Amino acid sequence: MIIAVDGPAASGKGTIARALARHYGLPNMDTGLLYRAVAATVQRLALDPTIEADAVAACDFDQDMLTDPLLREDDIGQLASIVSAHPLVRASLLQRQRRFAAQPGGAILDGRDIGTVIAPDAEAKLFVRATPQIRARRRHAELQARGSMLSFDRVLADIRARDLRDAGRSAAPLVQAADAVILDTSFLSVDASVQRAIELVEQRRVTYIG
Repeated sequence: MIIAVDGPAASGKGTIARALARHYGLPNMDTGLLYRAVAATVQRLALDPTIEADAVAACDFDQDMLTDPLLREDDIGQLASIVSAHPLVRASLLQRQRRFAAQPGGAILDGRDIGTVIAPDAEAKLFVRATPQIRARRRHAELQARGSMLSFDRVLADIRARDLRDAGRSAAPLVQAADAVILDTSFLSVDASVQRAIELVEQRRVTYIG
């Protein structure tokens, strides 16, 4: 079984995907980390994230890099949003994601183009969303816990800018797959969001099998 979990930044899709992976005993890939690894490599090599050739040159990173805590930093997230807009970067990372999805027994992947590009035949597709203000509040609290001094207004502006880049890019823009089910986490707790996600996946499995 392949489960695709898509949605914008700080919508809760990563938390939901990890919980689904535990529930179903399936491997999980946070595909955003791939682009963050590219961004971190661009930063380390002093390349220009806005230049496609520079970003592509950073795509050949070691798999172990995906566990580096540096990838969770906000500045890396901002760079990742820039490099992920390049069509050749997305093409370079495409097969890595598809191989993960195609492994025996299935997998769960979360990102922004899983249900539309990476695994269009996934048995279950969720599109997780929340209002920009609530997503910014979540991200701001997360950053404060790490010692960041960024203001809420700055975080909200960054969230809105990332939404525009993600939805407006020419290659694999952030868009709900036609057969995806919306899960709005704006006013749901983490536990309630996860429970609803499981219910939606179960409904989809029954429909898919039937």
